[in-house]
Amino acid sequence: MADDLGDEWWENQPAGAASSPEASDGEGGGDTAMMQQETAPVPALSKKTEQKKITDVLAKSEPKPGTPEDLQKLMKDYYSSNRSVIELEELTLPDFCFLKANDLTHSLSSYLKEICPKWVKLRKNHSENKSVLMLIICGSAIRALELIRSMTAFKGDSKVMKLFAKHIKVQEQVKLLEKRVVHLGVGTPGRIKELIKQGGLNLNPLKFLVFDWNWRDQKLRRMMDIPEIRKEVFEILEMGVLSLCKSESLKLGLF
Repeated sequence: MADDLGDEWWENQPAGAASSPEASDGEGGGDTAMMQQETAPVPALSKKTEQKKITDVLAKSEPKPGTPEDLQKLMKDYYSSNRSVIELEELTLPDFCFLKANDLTHSLSSYLKEICPKWVKLRKNHSENKSVLMLIICGSAIRALELIRSMTAFKGDSKVMKLFAKHIKVQEQVKLLEKRVVHLGVGTPGRIKELIKQGGLNLNPLKFLVFDWNWRDQKLRRMMDIPEIRKEVFEILEMGVLSLCKSESLKLGLF
């Protein structure tokens, strides 16, 4: 940048001008010192120091818990490009379908106990195959395993199934869901969507759908910040979740 400024100065000088931006003070090397000053780089103008990465901004910002309004806004933004105003209104979820959101003070077990205090009785009455009572959707297989380990105090004797693609074929999961009664499912939206599509997972008996909303990965992205995952979540909502919510048989939670 400094070199460009120097070239511009020379080009704008009239013929016969002095050989330096300022007249020499008569001391040896004065012209040389002035030229070095003109051409020296200025570290403060470095692009690296001016441009802040979004992860740096997020790291310094105070985390805010997700709210039902956040989900509603994402849905509106996602569908607005290809839906009419009337269709968008039909996609709006009523307030009564939302459970209390996590305020960032809960562990998973304490949050699930708060939103479902009658879980023991509920699971004892569940006897349908190819279904779960509670579905927890997260962003990765590793995160699903972490969530399963962290819900020990809540699940008790409940049967829990991993619903993700890593090392598990979809056909195997379909067979397991057909053979046994499962109370809790924890997995990724891609595999859950595929199980619903293939008829291996029936959503009608589902009572609670919980999104692992507030957790951030190494890049400080939440699950719904990732376009591919967000798309699959909204596809699941249209595969029966929205209608179940509106019929008041299914509740949504943001952990």
